[in-house]
Amino acid sequence: MDEEKLNDELTEVTDKSEIDDLELDEKSGKMNNFKKKFSGTSKTKKIIALILVIVIVIVAVKACSGKGKNDAMQASTYTMDTAVRTSIVESITGTGTLEPADKYTVTTLLKGDVLSDAFEEGDIVKEDQTLYQIDSSDMETSIEKAQISVSSAQRNYNTAVKALDNLNVKTKVGGTVTDVLVEVGDEVSAGQEIAKVRDDSVMTIELPFPADEADTFYIGQSAEVTLYGSFETLSGTVASVSGATQVMPGNMIVKNVKINVDNPGAISEEQMATAEVGTSGSTQSGKFQYKENRSVNAEVSGEVVEIVNDEGALVSDGSTIIRLESDNVTDSVQSASDNVKDAQISLENQYENLEDYTVKSPINGTVIEKLVKAGDTIDAGAKLCTIYDLSYLKMTMNVDELDINKISVGQDVTITADAVEGKTFAGKVTKINMAGTTTNGVTTYPVEVQIDNPDEDLLPGMNVSTEIVVSQADDVIAIPVGAVTRGNMVLVKTGANSSEDPSIPEGYEYVEVETGISNDSYVEIKSGINEGDEIAYIFSSSSDMFYGGAMMAMG
Repeated sequence: MDEEKLNDELTEVTDKSEIDDLELDEKSGKMNNFKKKFSGTSKTKKIIALILVIVIVIVAVKACSGKGKNDAMQASTYTMDTAVRTSIVESITGTGTLEPADKYTVTTLLKGDVLSDAFEEGDIVKEDQTLYQIDSSDMETSIEKAQISVSSAQRNYNTAVKALDNLNVKTKVGGTVTDVLVEVGDEVSAGQEIAKVRDDSVMTIELPFPADEADTFYIGQSAEVTLYGSFETLSGTVASVSGATQVMPGNMIVKNVKINVDNPGAISEEQMATAEVGTSGSTQSGKFQYKENRSVNAEVSGEVVEIVNDEGALVSDGSTIIRLESDNVTDSVQSASDNVKDAQISLENQYENLEDYTVKSPINGTVIEKLVKAGDTIDAGAKLCTIYDLSYLKMTMNVDELDINKISVGQDVTITADAVEGKTFAGKVTKINMAGTTTNGVTTYPVEVQIDNPDEDLLPGMNVSTEIVVSQADDVIAIPVGAVTRGNMVLVKTGANSSEDPSIPEGYEYVEVETGISNDSYVEIKSGINEGDEIAYIFSSSSDMFYGGAMMAMG
């Protein structure tokens, strides 16, 4: 159908004041089954609608009229370009929000009155610097009570340990065990005699001497002791002289003198003897006594589980004679030990709580916000102030899974901020988090970037953009990225026309190339193309754009 014939049909339709069954093929551009009845009495409405249809049909017919030309070339438009020598920089970009190196909101676990504050908003504070002092008088009273509890628990524990040690029944003198009064398995009560120990290596005899002569004696002075019966003489020494005098028959005033004699082995407590000290002789005879002859008594109750030193054994002061066992004593020790620990823990907690009354800065930094001042009354959990460590700034950029292996700690980062125009800032990658986040089938990984010694124009909370250069090639041959098709093929002007594909421009053919690094615009060509070679590639399809737009408008 030519344009003249179409105009005739439109005239006929106009005369009838309606358009009926006018078709336009979708592919050729003709109207298809476009049917619309005009109704109403307004002639103006019919004319406007008719004009709209005429315009659409004319455009479609003109599009159809060029069909005889190269259909493929109409569907595609080639962009001509040239291989050039340049530098290519491959970089990864991202965005994020600046944060301080560290930040801390200081809170309190206590309720009380704020006695003092030692800073103002904007001040630079040091770690452990005192910020607030809260009234701690009640806590100090609690600490004093806790200290008393610890002391009492410790005394009870010491008593229990001593009882445990007393399960080992010991002698308090050295000598020979003469009697063991219990057997293994016997139950022993506290205070019960369980053995006897005698020290008969030295014998003691106490004899009266004239008081005036005894006053001249001294401790350690030599004495001669004569045994009754055998009249054997033994050497001895003065052990003590009584300070009291006694009146003997005949009104003789005497003082008792103790003399020690080494026992040759035959002296017993039944042996009688007299003695001389210097030229003075005792006024009477007397009997020998063992130096030590004592009972060994149990301090606690228990069951005899072992006789450590039996009769006839030589023991020293503090030697164990028998060993007892008592669950009550053992349990008492454990209980006392637990009580000591509980009391100590309570005291430590009180001291820790006392520390909470002195609020200190947890970090080095700048006070950004001060919410409480001296004189205020605070509740537990109240926020007191906020501190930022501004020694450096940091931000997190999310890197696509396809690029994350190109990032490494220590890489330089270029940073810009919309709030600071005309400036760029330097940062470094300090951390790569391997815990990725997947959204809509795409995984990204957080990468932390640090800005040391930040410019005063940069502030926490600012939104920034980042760029990390991951590779760079200088003085290389490059072409637009879109010029490389699947299989690393590029359409190059060679002057030949060997291709049978009519859509390829005349004189061009596909050449295989070796590529290097690339960015969003250019790709490096290592071989296959020389500098200055002309290339072609499909940039866009204007006809598709047109028809798509027309159909949308019509719909």
